[in-house]
Formats: sequence, structure tokens, C-alpha cells
Amino acid sequence: MKTRGTRFAAVTAVALVASMSLAACGNKDEESPAAGDGGSESSATTVTFLPKNLGNPYFETSDAGGEKAVGEFDGTYDEVGPDAAAPDAQVPFIDTAAQQGINALVISANDPTALCDSINAARDAGTKVVTFDSDTSPDCRDLFINQATAEGIAKVQVDLITEQIGDSGEIAILSAAANATNQNAWIKLMEEQLEADHPDVKLVDTVYGDDDDQTSFDKTAALLSDHPNLKGIISPTTVGVAAAARYLSSSEFKGKVALTGLGTPNQMRDYVKDGTVTSFALWNPADLGYLAAYAAKALADGDITGEEGDSFEAGDLGSYEVGADGAVLLGDPFVYDADNIDDFDF
Repeated sequence: MKTRGTRFAAVTAVALVASMSLAACGNKDEESPAAGDGGSESSATTVTFLPKNLGNPYFETSDAGGEKAVGEFDGTYDEVGPDAAAPDAQVPFIDTAAQQGINALVISANDPTALCDSINAARDAGTKVVTFDSDTSPDCRDLFINQATAEGIAKVQVDLITEQIGDSGEIAILSAAANATNQNAWIKLMEEQLEADHPDVKLVDTVYGDDDDQTSFDKTAALLSDHPNLKGIISPTTVGVAAAARYLSSSEFKGKVALTGLGTPNQMRDYVKDGTVTSFALWNPADLGYLAAYAAKALADGDITGEEGDSFEAGDLGSYEVGADGAVLLGDPFVYDADNIDDFDF
């Protein structure tokens, strides 16, 4: 059995989820259980994944992990979502899932509060709601699957950039959307850690690429134009860090301006090998989706309620316990570099 301590060992290729239609959840068999009925051994648990946006490689990987888990417990899987990661773009998909009687909805939230009315209506209708990657307010979901602690995610990125620039000089942050819950929590902690432990490093700007490749690419160019003494960039978003690396790799700044953040090995491999990027961090997004799916099943089946101290089995990942505020922790961030990046394929 794969344990949490070895989840970052080399993984086999994860089949990416094909881009789905923007239509809401697929047709359900008339004999599928109504939402919230607890399910049974003879009834498939219906689980719908709602990422921040479709076509995002990070969510393609995490949702593929969710699909694998749902297949293991013989449930019914679906993925729906908007094209763009806007605050209220996920609302109609939540409403439709509730109307269709989905047992469980797994959401990476674009906003901590904008979704709450729809989520609470879905919960009132019997749909269990699990957030993952990016949380809502705790009172409008049943569980949050946390990829790593906010402190750990912030610290690993600060440690990497300060090491790469010699702990001195100007840096900037290229984030996702300005109201993304997880991004803002990490940025706040990074600011605090820089101030407390790295007095010679100055954060001169924070910009937002909206998890769009071209916007992030353009924001990288603007950062380097606006701050000619910039020595490093942190991009705590897989879309942003890959777009920034793409810009740097063919510019005069390659090898002069350091870049780190949160990325996937397949996105960043070429940039690590050509010297654009030294190292970056992430968890295994496939494991994150996998864990979220098993948590959704445990809630839908009535095995747990989301209370602190509840425990459930998550397939190959083993046993997990619900912590404070209904949060379940996947594990610690992992650093990828030239020595290990070829050991991973996602």
C-alpha cells in the first residue's frame, strides 16, 4: 500500500482528463441514488469535480486522480467547469449539480464567499461539498482537502528564491486571480517570512495573471520592464510559473533573473534542463484529487460527517483524519530540480 510518506516517489504517467463540455453534469441513470441518501453497496456514488477552470494542466492532473479514485470505488465521475477562473463563474455548475441530485461535489473555489449561497443551497438539497486546492469559508462546505499547510507552501517558496538570489535583492510575485483564497494566504505568509527572516530581500511588486497563460506571460514581461533591478520571481500558480519560464527562456534575462514557484514536472522539465529554472515546488496534484474523491465518498456514504477526529480510508493513500475546521492535510510540499525531475510524470 502506498503511504503518505512515499507519495512523492516516482509516479506512473497520469492520463490527463480530456476537456469536457461546459454543459453541466452528464445524464444520470434513473436508478442512481438521490443526493444525500447515504448510498448503498448496490448504488454508485456520484461525484462531480468542479475545478477553477477547464483546460488548466494542474486541474487536468488533479481531476484525473479523482477519476481514478471514483473508478476504484465503482462510483460515477464527472467534471464540469468554466473556461475562465472568475469569482462567480462556478455558480451555475454548482446549481445544476444540486438540481441533478449529485451525491458529492468537489470544488476548487475561485472565491472564498461568492460561491457560498449556491453551495449552501446544494448542501440543503443533500449534496455533500468538498473543497480542494482552494477553500471557501469553512461554514459553506463539508470538508477541505488541503494540499499542504499554508505555512509550509509559503516557506518552501521563500526558501527557494532567497537561496537562488543569494538572500539579497528585489523580487516580485506573479499570482493567479486577485481574490484566489489559497494564493492570498500564501502571499501574506511569504511577506511575513521575508520581513522576519530576509531583511535584504525586497518584495517590490505583486501582479496577477488570472491563471491565464498569455496574461501571465505579459505580466512577466511587464515586471521585468518596470523593475530593471529585479533578481527573482515567485509564481505560486502552475499556469503562471510555466508562462514566466517560457518568457524568461527566450529572453535576455535567462540565467539572470531567478524563477521559482509551484509547477508540475511535465510543465517545467524543459525549463529546468535548459537552466531557466533551478528548482520549484509542488505536491502531487493527482494524489490531491484522489484524496478528495475518497473524502467525498466517505461523506456521501455517511461514514464521516466532517467533524474533527473523523477518519476514513483513501485507497492507496491509506487512512486520513479530519483536523480543525474540517480540513484534511495531504502532506508536505516537495521540491523538484534537475536531479529528480525525470522521476516524475504528471
